[in-house]
Amino acid sequence: MKASRESRKKGRLKLYIERSKKNIKERKILFAVYLVIRLIVVAAMIMELINREYYNVFCCILTLILFMIPSFVENRIKIDVPDVLEIIILLFIFAGQTLGELKEYYITFPHWDTMLHTVNGFLCAAIGLALIDILNKSPKFAIRLSPFYVALFTFTFSMTVGVIWEFYEFAMDMLFKTDMQKDTIIKSISSVMLNPEGRNRAVTVAIESVVINGETWDFGGYLDIGLIDTMKDLLVNFVGALVFSVIGYFYVKNKGSNRLLKHLILTSKKYHSTEAENQTDDKSLVPTGDRE
Repeated sequence: MKASRESRKKGRLKLYIERSKKNIKERKILFAVYLVIRLIVVAAMIMELINREYYNVFCCILTLILFMIPSFVENRIKIDVPDVLEIIILLFIFAGQTLGELKEYYITFPHWDTMLHTVNGFLCAAIGLALIDILNKSPKFAIRLSPFYVALFTFTFSMTVGVIWEFYEFAMDMLFKTDMQKDTIIKSISSVMLNPEGRNRAVTVAIESVVINGETWDFGGYLDIGLIDTMKDLLVNFVGALVFSVIGYFYVKNKGSNRLLKHLILTSKKYHSTEAENQTDDKSLVPTGDRE
């Protein structure tokens, strides 16, 4: 019994190694990107551990876990993630967690956060389009949505994810006193509360100095508490979602004939296998003399 179990384990291990080697050969660029950024994160984690920056160590561990999401989706949920999309997702996670948080790119580069939120809107729209497209193609799904409603779902899915993320940032700032919703310096305030007549008409007041607890803070204006940052993030998320939704509309309308978008759309492995079986069945119906 023990010998048979050990032989089975060795057989499974050998099969796993063979599959891994084959996968690496077929997806060399993806493997290279994954290996390089993973080594960078591991090296950063070791340095942060030496410096006893345990929050940063947690961020590195979280990043390594997030790197595994595309593989989990492919192996467990049976959804095929194109290599181009997987590389974009890996680089997006790396840019947000490692470069943005650990290397403080959010502060060093003023538009780093804006760029990531734009890409996030684009990526979430791609995922939303893929989900509804898989359901549309599934024989178990009774409803067939038109290209317009597919694009509408794509847009709303991306915006919903963006709003939930802003809820998360707000909760972290309120509960743990972080500053995920970065403050913005504003030089004037427009408010009806500043109207001396008490009328519903906003009065604009220039901010020349700010005094907090008797101490003058010279920042060139007043620190906004994150509202402008939140609205800016949602706006660029809107742009990314809208652009991909329009592209997705024509992708669905043309029945997936766009070769470029095929590198950005998730597809069901079950659908591919069913489609291949159908093509095989169709060929079997063709007379032998006509198959050539």
